[in-house]
Amino acid sequence: MRILRALMSNNSIGKLVDHYSRYSPSPLSIKQFLDFGSENACEKTSFMFLREELPVRLANIMKEINLLPDNLLRTPSVRLVQSWYVQSLQDILEFKEKDSDSDKVISNFTDTVIKVRNRHNDVVPTMAQGVVEYKETYGTDPVTSQNMQYFLDRFYMSRISIRMLLNQHTLLFGGNVQVNPAHPKQIGSIDPYCYVTEVVKDAYENARDLCDRYYMNSPDLKLEEFNSKEPNKPITVVYVPSHLYHMVFELFKNAMRATMELYGDAMEYPPVHVRIILGTEDLTVKVSDRGGGVPLRKIDRLFTYTYSTAPRPQMDTSRAPPLAGYGYGLPISRLYARYFQGDLKLYSMEGHGTDAVIYIRALSTESIERLPVYNKSAWKHYKTMQEADDWCVPSKEPKDMTTFRSM
Repeated sequence: MRILRALMSNNSIGKLVDHYSRYSPSPLSIKQFLDFGSENACEKTSFMFLREELPVRLANIMKEINLLPDNLLRTPSVRLVQSWYVQSLQDILEFKEKDSDSDKVISNFTDTVIKVRNRHNDVVPTMAQGVVEYKETYGTDPVTSQNMQYFLDRFYMSRISIRMLLNQHTLLFGGNVQVNPAHPKQIGSIDPYCYVTEVVKDAYENARDLCDRYYMNSPDLKLEEFNSKEPNKPITVVYVPSHLYHMVFELFKNAMRATMELYGDAMEYPPVHVRIILGTEDLTVKVSDRGGGVPLRKIDRLFTYTYSTAPRPQMDTSRAPPLAGYGYGLPISRLYARYFQGDLKLYSMEGHGTDAVIYIRALSTESIERLPVYNKSAWKHYKTMQEADDWCVPSKEPKDMTTFRSM
């Protein structure tokens, strides 16, 4: 019997997971989030949508978790994560048949949404710990590594999307709803006038404080802004500031660490250069450093979970977060960029430095959730063995050309 089913309180829950996983999630655009929150904010409407949508998103990824290797599913950390998902699904399904016209029911649902959100706060580090436990005990082969990368991209993207729904409902209808004086026009977690430069500067200052604590110094920031749509106005975009902050903060940490370690005890360091450009379709944020870069063969590894060029620190929540070491910063930052149809790319010049580029859709109508769905294609990905490489592998020792003359 699969471990997921062992975690179920009864067989009917397992059947409900099967049932809801047959439906595809319903992706929303930032504009839809914004329109609902600003013009038609209705707790009852949000309740009716979430009690249908959340079980679909939860069940889709729960089915996929169960396709992981049994030994990974048996790790204490992954079992804990599964138990959270099972409990959250049960909590939401309790409202499936309840009266949507009852203020008490709707209020209780909002309390449940807050409880579910808080329960899942530590999903990322807990799942990461499970992967570490598995690799340290069993190691990995190319097929397993490929499947784990595929799964974790989809699992963490699913988590981002579920958390987005939970946050919007909580911030709009939670019992202690208060207007943020710094951002009075923010709709839930979305800012219709997100000043990109402010977010970038905030991320830089916090990354610099962290860098100062580790290296006793830090590179300066050089920032340029180019607004091709309205040249004399600051750049704003309809976006989730916390998502942008997460991405830029991670890029600043990487850029600062590379710069400090390359230049050592130098009295001066080349600045981190940021360019913010708003075009017709894209908002682009480029973070450039002169930290020496990385060779081409390592670029893809930087987006691999658990890969890090820094030693993995011990988890200690009593101290400040480390400048580097867990290996999840870049891959999860790329997921944040891709969540609303953007992207994050690295362009490195070994011996010089690295350009990291964040792409965000400039139009809120085009910023639509990118959601994983459990179907036959996903199932086959886990079940199909890795095919043989159909390209020649370069030989370290070139063949003797005289052998061709006798052919």
